[in-house]
Amino acid sequence: MKILVTGGAGYIGSNLVDALISAGHEIFVVDNLSTGKIANVQHLLGHERFHFVNDTILNEPLMDRMIAQVDLVYHLAAVVGVKYVVEDPLNGINTNVTGTEVVLGKTYKYWKRTVIASSSEVYGKSTAVPLKEEDDRLFGPTTVARWSYAMAKAIDEHFAFAYTNKGLPVSIVRYFNSYGPRLDPKGYGSVIAKFITQARLGQPITVFDDGQQSRCFTYIDDTVRGTILTGTTPEAVGQLFNIGSNRETRIMDLAQMIRDLVGSDSKIVAVPYCNVFGENFEETRRRVPDVSRAAEILTFRAETRLEEGLKKTIAWFQQAWPRHKLAPGRSDLAGFFEPSEQIEP
Repeated sequence: MKILVTGGAGYIGSNLVDALISAGHEIFVVDNLSTGKIANVQHLLGHERFHFVNDTILNEPLMDRMIAQVDLVYHLAAVVGVKYVVEDPLNGINTNVTGTEVVLGKTYKYWKRTVIASSSEVYGKSTAVPLKEEDDRLFGPTTVARWSYAMAKAIDEHFAFAYTNKGLPVSIVRYFNSYGPRLDPKGYGSVIAKFITQARLGQPITVFDDGQQSRCFTYIDDTVRGTILTGTTPEAVGQLFNIGSNRETRIMDLAQMIRDLVGSDSKIVAVPYCNVFGENFEETRRRVPDVSRAAEILTFRAETRLEEGLKKTIAWFQQAWPRHKLAPGRSDLAGFFEPSEQIEP
């Protein structure tokens, strides 16, 4: 098939592109490199079945031309990362909502199957774990910018279901804390990437609050496999899926695990959220997906154990980011060493 991947130079997007190229498809990517990196697709430049455009999904004439020529669209482009969202909520809302509106408008025009990438952030502060796709959502006040990302993704889902009601073949995936090679600590604020870097440098590993909050971490190979299944399984049309592991891990335990796997003697220190994001910041304590729908319809289950995935991720970081490139004074790593928790892509 001819497939468009928006945000295809990003962490998840570029890994998805690799899998689709390996499967023999012709891939088109639109990415403005705001959080994506050309290095993630450098190895594909010049490939006869890979086409890259450095531009925004808000460029309607471009998106019209791109979508007209493909069979399937994976829409992953978005502003992600707590630092970006909190510091510039307007840009996040505009890109994440208007961008999805543009994509769906064009796929509806040319009647193309579409997969919309959403996020476990959509559940907000819900405590109804394990979280089912149709569960109620709970958000904080609109004065807290952190929730603007979750609301924008929820609106994206409403757009998708509105087009589904018109007959367009659309599916939605909600990602749960994906991690693996190509994570960009500066760009996404991934807690796993942050801990790996701090441990490798022997710096304090900074855990927010008491570290007892928990997440379910999903290795990138599983994230990609669930995404592809959602776009190729006929029964997935019109459906919403949690794509992730359901193994719950406390952040403090994650920090200790990464420290041990790196072989570091870093201390683990607690940092209040307000020290980084101000007084007006809220977080959810637990986020665990119900994965039964994905298992039943997609025959998907996350297969990579956290310890195995962390070893692969650490090995990639050691190769891609040698210690001499991690000097705290480097301008291209501004913000790299600030403690950060991930807002899900």
